[in-house]
Amino acid sequence: MTNFIKKSEIKNNWVHIDATNAVVGRLASEIAKILRGKNKPTFTPHMDDGDFVVVTNVSKIKFTGNKFDNKRYYRHTGHPGGIKETSPKLLMNKKPEEILKLAVKRMLPGGPLAKKQLTKLKIYKEESHPHSAQKLTEINFASLNKKNTVLN
Repeated sequence: MTNFIKKSEIKNNWVHIDATNAVVGRLASEIAKILRGKNKPTFTPHMDDGDFVVVTNVSKIKFTGNKFDNKRYYRHTGHPGGIKETSPKLLMNKKPEEILKLAVKRMLPGGPLAKKQLTKLKIYKEESHPHSAQKLTEINFASLNKKNTVLN
């Protein structure tokens, strides 16, 4: 019989990741895993067992290949003919946080639980963040795999 974790037994930690020179997709998949709680032995698919993730220096994030110029993000306004298109190059100037948020959102399963888990993601353009009171566990993303970072 599988033992599922109860709501009273859930303990959320705080994790800090520095996104300097990190590859977007690799970083987003690691964040999605932490938000869902898949890195814990107590993982339960129908419970929000994940940790809070604070990501800093998102303005220094990188794409591999030609994705920075060629990739397109689509959204629809809901009106006829209302499809809108943007690229990472345009988003980087306006809202660099949105690039990582979209990547992580699309790696989470759809539904109310994923929306709740996405609220645990805190993204900041620069090094400073207001979460120093929560004892943050530092994850050195670059040291996990040599392909995690791009040096240009």
